[in-house]
Amino acid sequence: FQHISIMQYWEFRLNDEIPPLLPFFSLSFLPADLSKAGMAEFQEKLRLQHETSMHKELEKLLATAKGAEQEISKKDFEGFKNLFHRFLQVKGPSVKWDKIHKPPEDLIHPYDKIKAQVLPDSVAASLNKLVVVKLNGGLGTSMGCKGPKSVISVRNENTFLDLTVHQIEHLNKTFNVDVPLVLMNSFNTDEDTKKILQKYTHHRVHIHTFNQSRYPRINKESLLPVAKDLGVHGDHGDAWYPPGHGDIYASFYNSGLLDQLIAAGKEYIFVSNIDNLGATVDLFILNHLMTQPKDKRCEFIMEVTDKTRADVKGGTLIQYDDKLRLLEIAQVPKAHVDEFKSVTKFKIFNTNNLWISLAAIKRLHEQNAMDMEIIVNPKTLDGGLNVIQLETAVGAAIKAFDNALGVNVPRSRFLPVKTSSDLLLVMSNLYSLDAGSLTMSKKREFPSTPHVKLGSSFTKVHDFLMRFESIPDMLELDHLTVSGDVTFGKNVSLKGTVIIIANHGDRIDIPAGAVLENKIVSGNLRILDH
Repeated sequence: FQHISIMQYWEFRLNDEIPPLLPFFSLSFLPADLSKAGMAEFQEKLRLQHETSMHKELEKLLATAKGAEQEISKKDFEGFKNLFHRFLQVKGPSVKWDKIHKPPEDLIHPYDKIKAQVLPDSVAASLNKLVVVKLNGGLGTSMGCKGPKSVISVRNENTFLDLTVHQIEHLNKTFNVDVPLVLMNSFNTDEDTKKILQKYTHHRVHIHTFNQSRYPRINKESLLPVAKDLGVHGDHGDAWYPPGHGDIYASFYNSGLLDQLIAAGKEYIFVSNIDNLGATVDLFILNHLMTQPKDKRCEFIMEVTDKTRADVKGGTLIQYDDKLRLLEIAQVPKAHVDEFKSVTKFKIFNTNNLWISLAAIKRLHEQNAMDMEIIVNPKTLDGGLNVIQLETAVGAAIKAFDNALGVNVPRSRFLPVKTSSDLLLVMSNLYSLDAGSLTMSKKREFPSTPHVKLGSSFTKVHDFLMRFESIPDMLELDHLTVSGDVTFGKNVSLKGTVIIIANHGDRIDIPAGAVLENKIVSGNLRILDH
């Protein structure tokens, strides 16, 4: 009975077809005349059964640890229990579509107006109240690399982490301030990152780390943890996961670092993904944040930017129940997904560059007032076992903060490197590097970046680098598509629209010094006007 019911429960639940527990309406062993009150009681008993069983399994897992590890895991499990409890109670989509409104103009401030303001002499004092936080929990596996993604070389042998340290050190030296860097690691990246940090000992930047929580993956059918003990290495690694960047609030608080920074006079954090090379400290946004009227002191700024057709799945800001709120595609009812993806109705998306009050984080966490929507992330482990991960997003907490704002920033502040196609852009002459920051070359006539799509032969960073003797000149490129076994010689120049396709079994070697402008290059290296 229990096995069958849970399977059906999850089949419907994960497809968002009906609210939790409703598949039981269709089971033949239930009385046909079961009242609504009886069904509610039945659902509540089943929910309590799931919760009780989960708590027992978590206690067993805690019993396998000792000392400090047990204390850390105990705190992690408290957060997990709360998430699991809310997950069991969720009923259908978390938003009602007819209650969604476009944010008022006075809550989405245009960056141009902010930048038009003259920076005051007190900008150094504002910087001394700032902490830079980078989300550093991800591995480089999607790009074929081992270890933390932050140690992939992206420009002139500099890694994501190198560039971040250079940026903050430059700030500290230029304004004679102390802006610290905080890395939120995961159990996947913590050990390797701490070893690498030794190289920055003599840099003018204080670096702190804390670990986000470690949660157990849940068997999709039994709703119980997959893990049998607290080990994360070898065969045990698949049993655990870091629960999304929304965990930053609880982990930051639990680490003790939040209180330490507040005691040191810090007031705001600037949070961003470490692989977003456009997410540098912006003095104009910082000044705008610090100079809001005292009676409307802003506790949260989300940087948004104009959506293109490449960003249709990105979360957007909406007005909901008189509050700014982040709407993610996972929260959208299926009937409205196409409407959500529209670039005319929802014109902006979240860059995940966030400016947040430390005191507000402390207050809201202690009040348990951050009601972030749960993201259910289904996975299939190597052995074929179907599991789910319960996650949250850092931007989803915006609705809990007072006087939250959006700032519509230029696209240049959103420069993520997720794929080798992104890597090609940031390694090219489209950008110049200055004090750890990438800026678009003034020689580029158009402010937009080219659309680049590299095939599977370029997915891994090692393979990508082997296919370029040098990175092509891309200043006049609009669109590049490369598919198949293709290599590039030195000093190649790409302009306009260039499509290079090597069919299966063929190989194309673009010769050194070649200039391809509005060309299609096919399997036999014929060059055709396009």
